[in-house]
Amino acid sequence: MTDLTSPHTPAPGAGDEAPARRRDGARILRLVLTRLGTAILVLLCTATVSFFLVRLSGDPVKLLLPPDATAHQEATLRTSLGLDRPLLTQYLDYLWGLPRLDLGTSLFYHEPVSQVLADRLPATLELAAGALVVTLGIALPAGVFAAMRRGRAADRGVMAGVLLGQSTPPFWVGILLILVFAVGLHALPASGYGTFANLVLPSVTLAVYSVAVVARLLRSSLIDVLSSDHIRTARAKGFGPLKTVFVHALRNASLPVVTVVGLEVGSLLGGAILTEQVFSWPGVGRLTIEAVSNRDFPLVQATVLFFAAVFVVVNLLVDLSYSLLDPRVRTSR
Repeated sequence: MTDLTSPHTPAPGAGDEAPARRRDGARILRLVLTRLGTAILVLLCTATVSFFLVRLSGDPVKLLLPPDATAHQEATLRTSLGLDRPLLTQYLDYLWGLPRLDLGTSLFYHEPVSQVLADRLPATLELAAGALVVTLGIALPAGVFAAMRRGRAADRGVMAGVLLGQSTPPFWVGILLILVFAVGLHALPASGYGTFANLVLPSVTLAVYSVAVVARLLRSSLIDVLSSDHIRTARAKGFGPLKTVFVHALRNASLPVVTVVGLEVGSLLGGAILTEQVFSWPGVGRLTIEAVSNRDFPLVQATVLFFAAVFVVVNLLVDLSYSLLDPRVRTSR
């Protein structure tokens, strides 16, 4: 008689784990390839639209030459810049250089566009990092505090601040902070770059909207989690309010917050244009405004593509991380 309990006989369901893992791996790979394809298509569309729209702003040769320049001088400069070639030829050359990160030469700075961007990028990253620290340092405690004081005066005060932060233009916040802390109190510099004091006002200005978004979402998510069955069970076991929130509720409420924080990183980088202009911050945002004013076609195209790439990459990473953190999302795709 055959021993059904022999160690050589596989247990029921033991061989199902490997196919399940392969299916999960196939789903994740398919998701990654789909998102990458979508990201490349979005960047291609952005590059195409920016290429043609920027040429509607006028002829940059008129700005690069003095007003009394002759027609021969204009034609010579236009030829040296390659602007005399057919528009389709210029477009195809531009697309051909993108995979090789050849973004052309700046018409105003007379340097490779990639080098000009690399010189300004650290300032923008520093500003975005400072704004992210301010966002997390204010929004997380405010969201938790409001959720724990739901319906009370403290909750209403936090929500009033959230409403004010979401409805106030960042450039107006920056001007107000300059008037109060730089002009009135002489506590912080109104502009400049290089020191921690220079970073404070721009970071706070850039973070105001993000603080409101993250605090409001965390409050709503925590309120939903605090009304669930496992939280009522934890309270029945005698856990205090702080332990219930920080040990049991906050982890379950953090998933949508992680998603929004990831998206806000892209918003902080992209939203730095006006903030950098208000505070004379030498970043990519201010460079974009200068490039538009100078009709620097290659530089405008590169800055627009940079901001688009930031949003696409951040959205891609957030989407993939959401699928990895929540198995229900992974299995539904």
